[in-house]
Formats: sequence, structure tokens, C-alpha cells
Amino acid sequence: MKMIKMKAITAIALVLLTAFSAAGQKTNPDYDAALATKLGADEYGMKMYVMVILKTGPNNVQDQVRRDSLFAGHMANISKLAEMKKLVVAGPFGDNQRSYRGIFIFDVPSFEEANKLMENDPTIKEKVFEAELYHWYGSAALPEYLQASEKVWKVSP
Repeated sequence: MKMIKMKAITAIALVLLTAFSAAGQKTNPDYDAALATKLGADEYGMKMYVMVILKTGPNNVQDQVRRDSLFAGHMANISKLAEMKKLVVAGPFGDNQRSYRGIFIFDVPSFEEANKLMENDPTIKEKVFEAELYHWYGSAALPEYLQASEKVWKVSP
């Protein structure tokens, strides 16, 4: 008899808990299931990315011609990865105390894939930059901004 009462109390508690948690959520009237699926969104409109923080590496290239060549290759690699739709955010940091130089956010599921995408970056190969990788949970719509980004720059770097 005690076991039946305990099961009944547990069942009622679960029903109440489910009802209360559902009451706190609201459904988005603008939800686009096809877009969410295309972008790999979870029910919250989010997904996991790989974020890379580029830090100053041990190789301080002094030769300006060589340095310019490495950074030209770095920018070319960024453009290529953006065209492939693997790199959704890239950019430099301002001066800081941590030697942070820039950031990448890759639309890939694993560190292995992110590392493979960075293999051709000459600044990383030559250890001008070192990469720290982190999993980052952000809006699944982040890649959609790339289309707009092509329309707002006036002069290429």
C-alpha cells in the first residue's frame, strides 16, 4: 500500500512539475522550422560551435616582407574558410594584457575539424599565432550574418 501511495505521489509531482515548466515557456510565433533545420538549431535556436582565440605565438617575425607575406596568407585563408561557410566570425582584438590577437568562430562540431581548417593558415603554421579552442554555444542564425557582411564593407583590408 505504501508503495502504491509513493508511486501516486511521484506521478502527481511529475505532472505538476511538467505543467509548471511548460507554463514558463512560450512558443515563438515567428518560428521557421525549415530555417531552424537548415541551420542545425536546437529547440532554443542555438547550436554548438568551436571558438578559437588566437594569441601571440613564440615566433616574432622581424623581417617585414616575410611578416607581410604571412599575414596576406592569413587573410586569404580567412576568406577561403568564410566562402566554405566554415568560418562565421573572424576579427582582431584591440590591445590587451593577455596577448589575445583575434578570434575565429567555426561552424564545425569538433576541435579536430577546426584544427584541420587552420592547418593552412601560415601565421599559425609559423607560430606567429597560437590557437586556443573552446566549445561555444551560440545562436544557430550566426552564419546568416555573412550575407549581410558582404554588403556593408566599402574598402577591403
